[in-house]
Amino acid sequence: MAIPPKKDDFSEQLEQFRQITSFYEECKNSYPKMDTLSIGMSADMEAALVAGSNMVRVGTAIFGARG
Repeated sequence: MAIPPKKDDFSEQLEQFRQITSFYEECKNSYPKMDTLSIGMSADMEAALVAGSNMVRVGTAIFGARG
């Protein structure tokens, strides 16, 4: 799981997630059983999915903002 700094711009989000995805791919060379890339939350899930995330945290989208 990785949580980069919050960005509101899609292209900035995507760049951050692509960097994390690149690191994930490097790690898979050493740990081939690694199979989960958990990046993205409700506010940036589109960019995370484009970058290859296969697990996104969407609590705010389902339950709303914390009170």
